Amino acid sequence: MEEQVVLVSEKDEVLGLMDKMQAHENGILHRAFSVFLFNDKGEMLLQKRSATKYHSPNQWTNAVCSHPRAHETYLEGAKRRMKEELGIEAELSPKFHFLYKADVGQNLWEHELDHVFTGDFNGEVQLNPEEVSEVRFITMQDLENEMTQNPGNFTEWFKIILKEYKQHL
Repeated sequence: MEEQVVLVSEKDEVLGLMDKMQAHENGILHRAFSVFLFNDKGEMLLQKRSATKYHSPNQWTNAVCSHPRAHETYLEGAKRRMKEELGIEAELSPKFHFLYKADVGQNLWEHELDHVFTGDFNGEVQLNPEEVSEVRFITMQDLENEMTQNPGNFTEWFKIILKEYKQHL
């Protein structure tokens, strides 16, 4: 069965469920979450999306980004996906939420009400190869330099979310 996303209004009022692919093909607003993890040096954990992902394969993005399931809070979904993608657990704090719409190629759109969480992480990861091909920590300055020099190496939503994140520091 295709995974479903929770459709919402701009005020986060639930409107129903839809297959994830259909929501992305039609650019319909749905719930999402993004997790930024930092080590003791203040470096951000990035993940490289698996080559088998249906959109944005082999691109770098934040530690975890996905969608809560029906009857799952944003935080519960974020913790579930950290475990499923990276094999880790970490305490998360909500930072902000915002709306965005991004063309992710192949006639697919991310149109999301995105709740952003941050947390600290210094341990080992257990990558799920269907989701993630590799991870690395990077300083914010090096990340900005890489994004400027090679923007195609990063997911469209990560560029948007990172810009929004900096405004909330």
